[in-house]
Amino acid sequence: MSTLDPVVLALPFRGTWLVQNSPARRVPSHGTDLFATTYAMDFVAVQGRRTATVRDWRTLLATEPPERFLAFGRPVLAPAAGRVVAVHDGEVDHEARRSQFALLSYALTQAARVRRGAGAIAGNHVIVELEGRRGYVVLAHLRAGSIRVDEGDPVTVGQELGDCGNSGNSTQPHLHLQVMDAADPYTAHGLPMSFRHYQVWRRPGGPPVKVEQGVPGEAEVIGPQ
Repeated sequence: MSTLDPVVLALPFRGTWLVQNSPARRVPSHGTDLFATTYAMDFVAVQGRRTATVRDWRTLLATEPPERFLAFGRPVLAPAAGRVVAVHDGEVDHEARRSQFALLSYALTQAARVRRGAGAIAGNHVIVELEGRRGYVVLAHLRAGSIRVDEGDPVTVGQELGDCGNSGNSTQPHLHLQVMDAADPYTAHGLPMSFRHYQVWRRPGGPPVKVEQGVPGEAEVIGPQ
């Protein structure tokens, strides 16, 4: 882990979400430092540990509509106060993939998306410069047409920025969050982050544990206190 002090944020959502690709498990969390993703985290909305409302033959053999998934359309909140420095919209919300067959075919197009740049990877996204220039927060894979802020807008903690979607490099609706030391993901470096005032369910059916500040672990289910 980095020796840098983490940038402390509020959770960028309501309800319960599953943590994936946590830097508490490995750094770089996404297997690469590309586009400043060193300490990035992914969050998938869940009920219990269920990510979708439907499971049928398409789940096993084909792609699925993103509307099946609990995260799709959920509000994404500003995790800190600051100012919007970049907004990217217009990427489509593509079909979701849970089957190994569908995931394999998608993986074969990964290199092409990387060549298209940060927009193809992050999909629809917002970048917020934090107060005091403590860093730049990226909230990615937002739903097409849902972004509710413009470049230059001030934002407050908990303000709705847009809705969770399935745009960019995403196999099912989820929120990708990262902090950078500059606004341009091509040249920026990732910064570590932690979260305040959340609770975690470490095992199904178990009681929640309150965390005043920490880095959620891989496969933990978390939500605001």
